[in-house]
Amino acid sequence: MPFFVALQSRLASLLIGILFLCTAVLGALLVGLQRVLGWLDGQHPVLTAGSKALTRWLARHPKAISASLASLLLAGGGGAFAIANLGPDIADQPVVTITVPVAIAKLEEQVQSLDTVNLNLKRSDTTRASDTPESLLRRLGLVDAEAAVFLRNNPLAKQALRQAGRAVTAEADSQQRLIALHVRWLNKESDTYFQRLAIQRSDKGLQAALETSPMNTSIRMTGGTVTRSLYDAADEARLPDVVINQLTQIFSNQIDFHRTLRKGARFSVVYEVLEADGEPVRTGRVLTAEFNNGNNTYEAVWFQEPGQKGNYYSLEGKSLSRAYLASPVPFSRQTSGFTMRLHPIFKTQQAHRGVDYAAPTGTPAQSVGDGTVIFAGVQGGYGNVVEVRHGSGHTTLYAHLSKIHVRKGQTVQKGQTIGAVGSTGWSTGPHLHFEFRVNGVHVDPQKVIQQAQALPIAPSALPRFNAQVKQAKSQLMAAAQMRESNSQ
Repeated sequence: MPFFVALQSRLASLLIGILFLCTAVLGALLVGLQRVLGWLDGQHPVLTAGSKALTRWLARHPKAISASLASLLLAGGGGAFAIANLGPDIADQPVVTITVPVAIAKLEEQVQSLDTVNLNLKRSDTTRASDTPESLLRRLGLVDAEAAVFLRNNPLAKQALRQAGRAVTAEADSQQRLIALHVRWLNKESDTYFQRLAIQRSDKGLQAALETSPMNTSIRMTGGTVTRSLYDAADEARLPDVVINQLTQIFSNQIDFHRTLRKGARFSVVYEVLEADGEPVRTGRVLTAEFNNGNNTYEAVWFQEPGQKGNYYSLEGKSLSRAYLASPVPFSRQTSGFTMRLHPIFKTQQAHRGVDYAAPTGTPAQSVGDGTVIFAGVQGGYGNVVEVRHGSGHTTLYAHLSKIHVRKGQTVQKGQTIGAVGSTGWSTGPHLHFEFRVNGVHVDPQKVIQQAQALPIAPSALPRFNAQVKQAKSQLMAAAQMRESNSQ
């Protein structure tokens, strides 16, 4: 049988070789014939007439000649194929079964080895206002009466678990007994360090310790498309409200989010997330962002010179921030401007010395600029009021607040929440009354805010800024790709 297979292979190879050789010879003959006809042309009248007749025949019957050559080639190929298939059918070959013994370890020994392995399980959750030590442990998948008693009596544990919303991570053994428990929280939202209550089981039982650790910073990027509202687009992109509020502040001098935001507007954003033990604790600063509204594209990058306050700039180095925010209430609707109007309560024509922003009760009211609180309390028809002194004789007033979050003498920063929108004092509905005064004289807030420009980048800082812009461009490209994937 091997001899027959080898013979078959040799015959097929020989036939294929002959086929190629014949093809080459036929081609050479045709070329030679063409040259001979060219030489005969004009040598003798008879020869010339014969060569012309042969040429005309060749020209008249190209398909016949091509078909003949193709038939020759197919015949040769068919012969080779036929020879190649003269061998035995693989289906007719005998089937050989090979059996290899496999050594299997004893199952009893495997079970015994598994009994010696301690499998610790971890689970995370957040504290609730209605929590008891038992309910918290049960939600974490623990059944440990000793741990419940410890959480109820230990002063550090009682203090850490008293407030709702704190991150809790528990580690338990295979008997659902507590091995370790960590509670993490921030004393202030602006902190870069977090507090950690660490409860650990040892040979001496459960022990608790309060630790302070720095948070790690990670980078997140995403984007969205506005179909209904900016908030809806942010929710679909799983963006925290803090990030979308920053976006509106960054581009507030270029985009009127109350009037000119169009359907189909796209945004890409790169921002920081502060983490404690690998778990996100709070959202940090927007690092770079891009907003496409209609035919206009706006870009921003955060840049901070050493020892100076940071700012947002265009990728060309133009400052985007002004000394004041465009509005003390993001995503609100302006209901009354700085003009004469019919007083909603007294029904008389009076000068309106500020701007009213309609918003639901509890909406954060932000200081439009850096300054110092000079009044925080009740002020007649204004209800709950906060007044902030800025530089150059500028003061701002925020009235009808439902809550006040600052005190007199406190330093505040631009964008910091100083209270909540309400309807205290002479008010017909929840809104924020906002005033701007220059040297004690009421002025139109919008005019002052538009004129207040920020400082440009120093020439010495441009190389470092340009390097940061290069990184920002690559980040925005990646965020745009994620935006497109989110929309699919």
